[in-house]
Amino acid sequence: MGAASSSQPESLRDRLPAFPWDRLEPYKTTAAAHADGIVDLSVGTPVDPVPAVVQQALTGAADSPGYPTVWGTAALRDALTGWAADRLGAQGVEHTNVLPIVGSKELVAWLPTQLGLGPGDKVGYPRLAYPTYEVGARLAGAEPVVYDDPWDLDPSGLKLLWLNSPSNPTGRVLGADELRRTVAWAREHGVLLFSDECYLELGWEADPVSVLHPDICGGSYDGIVAVHSLSKRSNLAGYRAAFLVGDAAVLGELLEIRKHGGMMVAAPVQAATVAALGDTVHVAEQRERYARRRTALRAAFEAAGFRIEHSEASLYLWATRDEPCWDTVGALAKRGILVAPGEFYGAAGERFVRIAFTATDERVDAAVRRLAE
Repeated sequence: MGAASSSQPESLRDRLPAFPWDRLEPYKTTAAAHADGIVDLSVGTPVDPVPAVVQQALTGAADSPGYPTVWGTAALRDALTGWAADRLGAQGVEHTNVLPIVGSKELVAWLPTQLGLGPGDKVGYPRLAYPTYEVGARLAGAEPVVYDDPWDLDPSGLKLLWLNSPSNPTGRVLGADELRRTVAWAREHGVLLFSDECYLELGWEADPVSVLHPDICGGSYDGIVAVHSLSKRSNLAGYRAAFLVGDAAVLGELLEIRKHGGMMVAAPVQAATVAALGDTVHVAEQRERYARRRTALRAAFEAAGFRIEHSEASLYLWATRDEPCWDTVGALAKRGILVAPGEFYGAAGERFVRIAFTATDERVDAAVRRLAE
């Protein structure tokens, strides 16, 4: 047999960029060599305990030998609709307006494929953004396009538009006027709008609003879906607990596709989600932890010569000292502090770093000391 033909079809892997976090490994090694250990402010993974009420619900549902349903239990759907009404101000949310998903990253990565998008279709997302928006477009063979203002996009061929407020990485919050204008523009041009609102409960200097609020969507969910997650607000990143709320027709189509694909949230996680959404005490406690860490880190980085931009919400400080981001990453790594280069989130972030305040109090204190040295 001769060599493989160059006409072989492109592999799915070939469509994707290099996994960005692999590039950070040498800097992680440098930071880990610090005499007092690494302070990892890069990934933004929760480090605090899973709330006791959630753990109890999970273990209480541990004897779940049968297959869970893709749509979730009636109790879960009740919890999702109730939370959307109470927390988002959404009106008239029915079971058909909600859908549990296996973590929000899974949804972002595979949504264009599940919507049937492909060559000739476009997926729009912010110029500075979570890299998985681009990955999702490329997995489907669609064209990723970035925007500064979504209404400036060419709507021709644009099938899916991502909003992200509060933003990862910048922490920017879109105002009500911006949201209303975007919803109206998307509806005018027949573009499906998905709003990634996973940090909505973590506003610090702004009060984030959902696209599902009647002041934004006019009381109609036509053409809009909001994405929410329990990873950050409830320390459940390890549970992969997330959900969608919005257009019943869109969610009904996704439900059927996900049934065929076996995309089921584990039964114990469904029970844990009900408990997490029904308890506000742990959310307030976690917000207080993050607020303390944010205040300490912001003051320390600003005293060390950094400028913080946006960062009015989310779990990150978007910071610069007006140099290439990898220079900043390298300098901080020598102090045992690991941060994420802004370049990971688009070329517009090449002179910024993203600083997560998801480390323990002890590690945050260590970072503050090192920055003062």
